Amino acid sequence: MNIRKIALVALILLTSGAAHADVSGNLGFASDYYYRGIFQAESSASGGLDYESDGFYVGTWAADVKDGLEIDGYFGYGGELADGLGYSVGYTGYFYTGDFDDTYQEINLGSSLGLFALDVAVGTYKNFSGPTQNYTHYSLSVEKSGFFGKYAAFSQDFAGTYFEAGYSATVAEIDLGITLLFNDKDLSNDSESDQALIFTVSRSFDLNFK
Repeated sequence: MNIRKIALVALILLTSGAAHADVSGNLGFASDYYYRGIFQAESSASGGLDYESDGFYVGTWAADVKDGLEIDGYFGYGGELADGLGYSVGYTGYFYTGDFDDTYQEINLGSSLGLFALDVAVGTYKNFSGPTQNYTHYSLSVEKSGFFGKYAAFSQDFAGTYFEAGYSATVAEIDLGITLLFNDKDLSNDSESDQALIFTVSRSFDLNFK
């Protein structure tokens, strides 16, 4: 699936059930941008747009990375079963300008119960002129009163594990966060594992027009 198909899905959702829809935007900044334990850029700014209606969602998000931009598109559905068991299923595509990286496309599966959440992504990596690679990323996270922890790992053609712990809070409608990250050498640019202290600030905006 490519960007045109993502845009088509977004158009269908945006033109159906608009009376029950929520549209929001977001802007953010991170002192260091790590994604799934892998360093992407220093001092990265980001922004996104999201649409949600009765559990269905579609959105886009972009951030500056070394030598270009990361542009993501995603859509899916989430809900809740009996006894507070949450679930979600969706698609995400990661696209890049410049030569920083190549395209990733994946199916996302998620579940949550109480403080805990399990997320699994099964995807393919275009890998420039090399053979296409397959990967699975899975994470188990826990969150309570703003404090959170996450353990995650890759399998198949990708390898590596990482751990995150931190705290987030909202002050005067500004979301502030601090995260301590540890990854292993498979996810590091160096021969040894990374440790990073990351500060984030972001703001979400309600874009519903009434």
